[in-house]
Amino acid sequence: MTTFLNPPALATPGSRFSQGVLVRADAQRLILSGQVAVRADGSMAQGLEAQTELVFDNIEALLAAADMNLSHLVKLVIYCAEPGGAGVVRSIRNQRLGEHAPASTFLYVAGLANPDYLVEIEGEAVREA
Repeated sequence: MTTFLNPPALATPGSRFSQGVLVRADAQRLILSGQVAVRADGSMAQGLEAQTELVFDNIEALLAAADMNLSHLVKLVIYCAEPGGAGVVRSIRNQRLGEHAPASTFLYVAGLANPDYLVEIEGEAVREA
């Protein structure tokens, strides 16, 4: 069983995420490469909100290819190239994940692989065997 941890000895998370995730060894693990706001046809979403929504669409498609869904995510790393964009990205993350709270790291970066990318999200998902 996957256990999401927020022990009382640590500060309470400032938004919806877990300080740690304990995963049993007898599980399938999917490591997600950084997903950006590019559709299968090569077109790109514009603006931080639209890009973040498309990134989560792409994450869901990748999870589905592994017979998983958003509830299997145990870790997210979010890279944001738009200063002050944390509120937008976190709001969409919380909306898309509902009450699910994987371990999460948020980083502001000077830029991503393409200067038009505003957000990139990588992560890990686990489905118990």
